[in-house]
Amino acid sequence: VYGITLAGWASNNKYSFFGGVRSCAQMISYEIALGLSVIPVLMHFGDLNLSNIVAEQAKNGWLILPLWGEGLTIERMLLWIPMIISFFIFTISIFAETNRMPFDLPECETELVGGYHTEYSSMKFALFFLGEYAAMIVGSALIVTLFLGGWSIGFGADAWVISTFGDWAGLIHLGAFLTKLVAFILFFILIRWTVPRFRYDQLMKLGWVVFFEVALINILIAALVMSYPHLTVTEFISAAIGIAVFSVAMFFIAKSLDRMLSNDADVEKRNGKNA
Repeated sequence: VYGITLAGWASNNKYSFFGGVRSCAQMISYEIALGLSVIPVLMHFGDLNLSNIVAEQAKNGWLILPLWGEGLTIERMLLWIPMIISFFIFTISIFAETNRMPFDLPECETELVGGYHTEYSSMKFALFFLGEYAAMIVGSALIVTLFLGGWSIGFGADAWVISTFGDWAGLIHLGAFLTKLVAFILFFILIRWTVPRFRYDQLMKLGWVVFFEVALINILIAALVMSYPHLTVTEFISAAIGIAVFSVAMFFIAKSLDRMLSNDADVEKRNGKNA
């Protein structure tokens, strides 16, 4: 966030600075949804250690593919719904955080010359994109680790690999992790080829009016599913109704604020034209 803003400011170009500020606003907007989407994952595992999270997935099924071990229980199957929602929000927010299509407005704003890197060339220009691709690799690694089992081959084969190959099993698991990582990086590239770019107002509306609310409600759904075995039927239904009312109220407030801001912007445009 700071790097992009300071890059636009240091180039001594007001349009580059505007591009840096707008990109800063974009990244902050999606960081909130990114952080909220991880909370159901941490609630489920009860651990912040990534090694323990991957080991649990290797034993009881990947988070979005719970097809072995304790992943076949009713509670885990119900928990699959909020985890899938977290996966989609986290993945799309990673796209926004790394400025990849369709969220690459910081680098493709024709009205702002070319974004925050307009005044940079040669190795300075290359370092910006080196940082972007490094962020893309780290983001893909986090997605693979949290949702796709990390080094786990899956389907209960990890124990067999360890018993059969012994010390060489580590290399096989490393290959599994790198295969998933490369597949996700290719997915990033595929999306860049196919999906058109958002307008800036659509991008901000998606982050604040949709993802923020959905990620927050998803935390409540995950908590309700996890507490299901400890609740009576009446308590479960009451909690579900409360979450539904809260969801409707949040979306109503968000849409009302968005409509209010849009009307204010239209009024300012009309006043500017009349002036």
